[in-house]
Amino acid sequence: MLSTGSATAPTGGTVPIPAGPLGGPEGNRRLVAATGALLLALLAAQGVTILFLGQLLTWHFFIGMLLVGPVVLKLGSTGHRFVRYYAGNAAYRRQGPPHPLLRLLAPLVVATTVAVLATGGALALMGRDTGPVPVLFLHKASFVCWAAATGVHVLAHVWRLPGLIGADLRMRAARHGGPRVRGAALRWSLLAAALAAGLALALAGAPLAAQWQSSAHHAGRPHAKHSAAAAPAAGRPS
Repeated sequence: MLSTGSATAPTGGTVPIPAGPLGGPEGNRRLVAATGALLLALLAAQGVTILFLGQLLTWHFFIGMLLVGPVVLKLGSTGHRFVRYYAGNAAYRRQGPPHPLLRLLAPLVVATTVAVLATGGALALMGRDTGPVPVLFLHKASFVCWAAATGVHVLAHVWRLPGLIGADLRMRAARHGGPRVRGAALRWSLLAAALAAGLALALAGAPLAAQWQSSAHHAGRPHAKHSAAAAPAAGRPS
């Protein structure tokens, strides 16, 4: 196992040595894994709303805003790792860099994630046809790019999630002299706080989403009324 800033006590137990409040590089990996698992669950729910967007549009907006908190935590934790690695921190350097393809893909994942959330928020606030290029088109285009980039990212990392999350949930240190990573309580507190922040944003923005759906519904009514009025007129003798 890679060094995580921990040491084995002379008595055979395991005690952590100072590695930062979050547990150093290994603690960072576990925080990223737990946040990624939460995002996968939320994105699965969001996928259901996409399949039934006409009936679940308000829920689509709600989950989209709920995602903001965990996404910010994920970007912050991975960004911290990036900075520490390229700043030459020895502990982070020992764990090594990601695969070259994933390093090239990372900026695209970040950019498209921000674009999807930003255009979704703009839709809720300003409507679908705002700006020289319709916001709805930008939202759909950024989503397609995001799905392609993030799909590769998820496939590369998802197999690690059970082991990392399971290790953080176990209360006892690893047996046979394995290290114990400090900061588990803080990591889970950060995850809960990110989810709570996203929930607060979603609750605050839900009325905007409902108003947007209502305006979209009424926008189609004049056309329906015109069609209904034109039908009898078409049947009248000239």
